[in-house]
Amino acid sequence: MGGGNLSLQVHPTTQYIRDTFGIYYTQDESYYLLDAGEGATVYLGLKTGVDPNEMIAALNEAQTTGEPFDTEKYVNKWPARKHDHYLIPAGTIHCFGSEAMVLEISATPSIFTFKLWDWGRLGLDGKPRPINIGHGSHVIQWERQTDFVRNQLVNHFEPRAEGDGWVEERTGLHENEFIETRRHWFTGKVPHNTGGGVNVLNVIEGDELIVESPTGAFEPFVIHYAETFIVPAVVGDYTIRPYGLSEGKSCGTIKAYVRTKG
Repeated sequence: MGGGNLSLQVHPTTQYIRDTFGIYYTQDESYYLLDAGEGATVYLGLKTGVDPNEMIAALNEAQTTGEPFDTEKYVNKWPARKHDHYLIPAGTIHCFGSEAMVLEISATPSIFTFKLWDWGRLGLDGKPRPINIGHGSHVIQWERQTDFVRNQLVNHFEPRAEGDGWVEERTGLHENEFIETRRHWFTGKVPHNTGGGVNVLNVIEGDELIVESPTGAFEPFVIHYAETFIVPAVVGDYTIRPYGLSEGKSCGTIKAYVRTKG
């Protein structure tokens, strides 16, 4: 919590990263709010009616002169609350603000983030830190404006399943992204299956949970709030339930995995 704004940035589209850098996948991601203080915000998508040439010129001028870039003139600023989920398909301009504890769910090919504005911060040499307006200007999806973001990228929760003491929701990601995310709220034992792929999970609510195998495929292990853990594809069935300090309380996890065809 606290801190400052992340650099305003955009990730390359699949075609651009392939044609320019020879990489065959890009950084699709999302922000899941583990916690949010008063005034927490997420910047996501362009304001309705933004002129691309005007915005790129303003970014270049800010970087050259050191004068502030008027971010809120061009980029949507959304109030952020605990357990919000913001989807960020490649080509969508974004960053999160201060007072936000963000879990990034991401496919990450390392270095391909194009920073557009760094809020006037300077490097150790006293000069503005390096950014990539040139590359960024080629991948920003200019049609992703206010209504698109509101209707497709902010808090799209769909009930998917429920059982004794648990419910499952689909929280994304966008159809343009290849990662699926599922959120579970529970007071009892939740059945999971890896579905032939790797599952990556994070504890979003609850002090302690225990992960167990109904077939004894692995020794039970305890996980804690905000910790991330991986379940290999070979495991198949596994369960998660409140444990220790969390017994009798409502807990939550979010699970990410690569979508399968069909």
